[in-house]
Amino acid sequence: MPPLTPPSRREALRLLGAGVTLAAGGCSKPVETIVPYVRFPEQLLPGVPVRYATALSLSGWARGVHAIAVDGRPIKIEGNPLHPASLGATDVFAEAAILDLYDPDRSRTVTERVNGIASWDMFERALSGPLATVRAARGRGLHLVTGRVTSPTLARQIDALLRDLPEAAWHVHEAVEEENAARGAELAFGRRLRALPRLDRAETILCVGADPLGPGPDQIRLSNALIGRRRDRARFGRLYVAEAALTLTGVKADARRAVHPFDQPAVLATVANVLGAGLPGPELPEAVRQFARAAADDLKAREGRALVLAGPALAPECHALVHWINARLRAPVDVIVPPDGIAGRKPSTLAELAHALDRGTVTCLAILGGDPVATAPADLELAKRIGRARFSVHAGLHGDETAGATHWHLPLTHELESWSDLRATDGTASLVQPLLRPLYDGRSLHEILPLFSSRTATAGYALVRETWKAHGGTDFEGWWRRCLHDGIVEGTLAPVLDPGEPRLIALPDLGRAAGLTVELRPDPCLWDGRFANNAWLQECPKPISKQVWGNALALSRAEAGRRGLKAGDVVRASAGGRSIDVPVAIESGVAEGVGVLTLGYGRERAGAIGNGVGADGYKVATQVASRLLTNVELTKTGRSEMILRTQNYVEIEGETKKLFRQIDLAALSKAEPKGIGADQPSLLAPWSGDKDGHAWAMVIDTDACIGCNACVVACQSENNVPVVGPEEIARGRMMHWLRIDIYDAGGPEAPRAGFQPVPCMHCEHAPCEPVCPVAASVHDDEGLNLQVYNRCVGTRFCEANCPYKVRRFNFFGYADGQPYANLGAESVKAQRNPNVTVRARGVMEKCTYCIQRIAAERQAAERDGREMGAVATACQSACPTRAIHFGDLAKPGNAIAELRQDPRHYALMEELNTRPRTTYLANLRAPNPDLKEDHA
Repeated sequence: MPPLTPPSRREALRLLGAGVTLAAGGCSKPVETIVPYVRFPEQLLPGVPVRYATALSLSGWARGVHAIAVDGRPIKIEGNPLHPASLGATDVFAEAAILDLYDPDRSRTVTERVNGIASWDMFERALSGPLATVRAARGRGLHLVTGRVTSPTLARQIDALLRDLPEAAWHVHEAVEEENAARGAELAFGRRLRALPRLDRAETILCVGADPLGPGPDQIRLSNALIGRRRDRARFGRLYVAEAALTLTGVKADARRAVHPFDQPAVLATVANVLGAGLPGPELPEAVRQFARAAADDLKAREGRALVLAGPALAPECHALVHWINARLRAPVDVIVPPDGIAGRKPSTLAELAHALDRGTVTCLAILGGDPVATAPADLELAKRIGRARFSVHAGLHGDETAGATHWHLPLTHELESWSDLRATDGTASLVQPLLRPLYDGRSLHEILPLFSSRTATAGYALVRETWKAHGGTDFEGWWRRCLHDGIVEGTLAPVLDPGEPRLIALPDLGRAAGLTVELRPDPCLWDGRFANNAWLQECPKPISKQVWGNALALSRAEAGRRGLKAGDVVRASAGGRSIDVPVAIESGVAEGVGVLTLGYGRERAGAIGNGVGADGYKVATQVASRLLTNVELTKTGRSEMILRTQNYVEIEGETKKLFRQIDLAALSKAEPKGIGADQPSLLAPWSGDKDGHAWAMVIDTDACIGCNACVVACQSENNVPVVGPEEIARGRMMHWLRIDIYDAGGPEAPRAGFQPVPCMHCEHAPCEPVCPVAASVHDDEGLNLQVYNRCVGTRFCEANCPYKVRRFNFFGYADGQPYANLGAESVKAQRNPNVTVRARGVMEKCTYCIQRIAAERQAAERDGREMGAVATACQSACPTRAIHFGDLAKPGNAIAELRQDPRHYALMEELNTRPRTTYLANLRAPNPDLKEDHA
């Protein structure tokens, strides 16, 4: 495939101008003509942001969002408060989708493997021959491969195609699949069902290998429910977690144990036996046995308000046993029919496709979306087998590994460029509407699929409307516009079923395998690898390790010591005759005999950002051991690599217990709020108050923060924060205006950790201000510590004087002339927020409490003749647990003042008397008094 070149400035402006018409039309069908700015579109005001409700997918599941466009350019993603999967918040993947839209490495045209650039007409002519062959055979030889299908329109199209060609085969592949959970439900209930835990109604929760607060399509919904319930101190409950390595859920746990994956079924069996299962008594280490018994007793005591969750790596029998346990506990779980199926059709697997390729019976192979060559189990050798198909085509956003293995590659449109529909995990449907016309010559899956049938090619807009025609009633147009406005289709929530009494399934004998066991997990920043070419996510610190630009094999300190390994040593990890070279990272909370590696790295055809970054865990995964590798051998290579961790450069000296307050729930009644300063003698002039009638402040609830990094990427998107790349990160030159520190008051084998977001403190006695020789760092009369960019001469005195390490310096013109990799392309420049200055080289920058949003609300209030209303910062809007609170202290009745009187209130390093406007609420825990915590 020939290399792709970025468009010229003239071409980029032409393409962006094409989106203006759609932006003006809002919820109507896109107009096919381009409207020049000399005839400005109606309803579109220059420079005024416009919101459109749409949905973004993750592994096929929808998260409802509001996409914000300025002058026809989408620039920011925020959550849709009406959508059950987003509830007005976002995650890192939704926030970063805006950068994927403008990715310079996106596929721009049809390509053919031998001849290079082609056209859609050329592809259709090439397709006509093999298509005629399979039509004559009633579809035999045609194989479709898709990801998870939750789109009602796409499901309808696939069903129609399979009706016309009944001998055709449909295969579904998701790299991060839920097969064990689905098979577990089948064992328990006799059919495949989907369980939706109601964490808002569960007070005692046991997670065995499960991470409900971790990355995934349900992260926002589940974390919002759990943290929302724990705000009610009477229903605070207790969270138990048994896991192989520390997760976001493990960090928030009241009681946690590092448990080997092969001991986790025994934990479930212990709980089941307390409830009367009568299973054979499992063997467990004494500390884990005590943990399991304590959790079981707590669960039993809260029948009707207790819940057990199993992780995706556990066997189907474990999931079936969890259904039995939850039935005994009368757990708050909704059971529904999976919303990602087509009635009466069970898709085939990639293994069945591999067998068909081996038999030579595949006449036409169409891989529509996804990258199965990169993410399929290594023993399938899919890249080699695809070559046996007589005709193969791949449709995708990038010319990835699968595109390199097929004869043809078709460019897909981004979800922000196309019409579609998607379902959330609870079945709720959303309409997907474009914000601009396609930047390149791409088509949606809805427009590509008719090429394989005898049906007339139809625009995606018409296909989606046809799907919902019967649902809209007599006033379809009114109903349609209402659905587009709200972002959801009412009445589509999947009905809750009574699945009946689950069967008690005996657990298989999973004797612990000799040697090291390695658990493969989706990456919290790259997911399954689909975001590998997204620079924001590559440079986003992983919540636990704070690693960027790569992955590593995480081992416990004791395990690494036994093997003579230290952090950064590169080892060859071998399993089943396959091996990869990967650096070692030493982390707290990893079980003995276990290593953990995240997926999504080591890509060869991701693009300029993602190529060659990290180690590819898929190369050692097999069909039998897709997520849990046993008997893994580690061999030293003699090489070492630097593990890039951002927290290394911002560590604040001081005791963890003082910097990050943790309070046991039982001691909360005795706690007293700590002031924002010690009022000690100061060389600074006393704070004279907020003369403009406003006093902006922020309070961050560390008990609600799950460390998901949504706020970090939201700040980057909103404020044009540049990416600096791995070489600059290695020098300590990161640029994020907001970071999330992780503190651990426990020991290496038993962490007692918590997250603390750290933006600028906006100190009333700001140490950065008096040292600036040009008054670039100044205070305004509303309590904001400002940075005047055009005054700054780059002395960096303010950075040296900041005790919180929150100021960033542009060592290079990261956003102007010296960008990392291809981030200087014209398409990337189109993403930038026009209301925020793009900083030049030699300028200091930092968090400003989103002053542009404050200014916008002030102008709107003056225009409307009213008082200023609430202002939401970008980080506050993104947070799925509403951990960040922002408001005006000078406004009577503002909740921010009440929070500063909370018994948990404290300021970071208040003894310095900087009097910060950003303050915190302490982390709460409810430890089980019967469990002794080991902090050795």
